[in-house]
Amino acid sequence: MKLYIQKLKQSQGEPVSFREEVDISDIVNLDNDIRRIEPVLVDGTARMDGDDITCDFQIQGAMILPCARTLVDVSYEFSIHAIESFTTSSFREEEEVHLVNGEVLDLTPFIKENVLLETPLRVFADDEKLEANTMKEGKGWTLVTEEEQSEKVDPRLEKLKSLLDDKSNEKDSEG
Repeated sequence: MKLYIQKLKQSQGEPVSFREEVDISDIVNLDNDIRRIEPVLVDGTARMDGDDITCDFQIQGAMILPCARTLVDVSYEFSIHAIESFTTSSFREEEEVHLVNGEVLDLTPFIKENVLLETPLRVFADDEKLEANTMKEGKGWTLVTEEEQSEKVDPRLEKLKSLLDDKSNEKDSEG
């Protein structure tokens, strides 16, 4: 997404509005959990004051992330508000102000950066999808619910249980 410095200068300090769909799908190639991302909608304004440019914009879109429990695809919708500061003066060096080289300000790297910063660490699929994709058993293990666990007797104590049952049957037959 490109903004032209000349157009910003011609606006004489008035905000210049922009609204554009931006394809940032190449961020899935970076080392992150994003599996897929649709083009995002960027809506905002840019204002030039002397050598300084302030861009205030909203990024809206949806990305596909893995579920933290089952690794199935989960759609995550996001809306990010961002304010970025730029300057055309090479004499002004600040950490939060980005230098613009040339006559074009490319917002795409800053859009990608904001999306990456707002990506959640964990997302969970809805209950239906979780239930359908949760493994119930594997080699040497079985998923047991709390109710099943409370009804089940520990195999190491199985013989004690049968011994107690035998003694109670003897008392019943004597009495």
